[in-house]
Amino acid sequence: MSVDGEGTGREERWPRDLPEGWARQPVRQMDALELLRELRRDDVLPDLIVVDPPFGIQRILTGRRTSADRPAPAFVDRWPAGLDGYLDWMDRLLEEIASTLAPEGSLLLHCDQHASPYLAVLADRHLGAGERGGGSSRRPGFRNELVWRYGLGGSSRRAWPRKHDTILWYTRGTSWYFDPPMVPATSARMKGMMKKHPDVLDIPAINNMARERTGYPTQKPLALLRLLVRAHAPQGGLVVDPCCGSGTSLVAARETGRVALGGDLSPEAVTIAGRRLAELLAGVCGSGD
Repeated sequence: MSVDGEGTGREERWPRDLPEGWARQPVRQMDALELLRELRRDDVLPDLIVVDPPFGIQRILTGRRTSADRPAPAFVDRWPAGLDGYLDWMDRLLEEIASTLAPEGSLLLHCDQHASPYLAVLADRHLGAGERGGGSSRRPGFRNELVWRYGLGGSSRRAWPRKHDTILWYTRGTSWYFDPPMVPATSARMKGMMKKHPDVLDIPAINNMARERTGYPTQKPLALLRLLVRAHAPQGGLVVDPCCGSGTSLVAARETGRVALGGDLSPEAVTIAGRRLAELLAGVCGSGD
């Protein structure tokens, strides 16, 4: 299902029009800004950009070792100019995203309490206020604020336990693809019926014993990305993650019949994401033999 976009034929665009270089190397070690510029130069316009960028927390996050011969992967989220430096980089990233999305494309921006209000202001500036402030649904820009409630993690004696992240959904134009996930209704009036999934996503974080765990410190669960990709990208559509980390968004895209391209500055992240994609594709190819 899509809004004012049904029958556009985008389902036939990918992967047929994917340039050979991108088809051969779908995960690249490169800066997110340059990756988006290169996509634009090659006229590769994503149907969906999923970005789980640094959160501006001024820390080095260290993951877990998954084998004796592999060091624990680390992720540096430190900015020399502090919050101002982080927001300056995010401002440039959102500007590039707004210029790179397909006309009916969507952005899903993953953030948390450290900077989500600032990022919403920046995204409004580059993509539009959309339905914010009582605006018309015909305006480009902001569509929804999703809450991912995950449950795991510690708590502080000085504050409420922080058990959710925020995912901001923006559209580049006034038409967009959206296939709402459905869940069983719980009210007596709708007993036995299905209804649209609410904007609170109750999906557990990855536990330490999960098979999908890679050891990467910011890895998100496949169940979360599968849900988001199915809702916001058409079958055969292009999903791009310029800060792909362990590659969960790319794996979710390929598993659900989409095309996936991504990049990260971390060589460890690119190695992990590339290995996950290769293992997925080997399984898919082998299953038909």
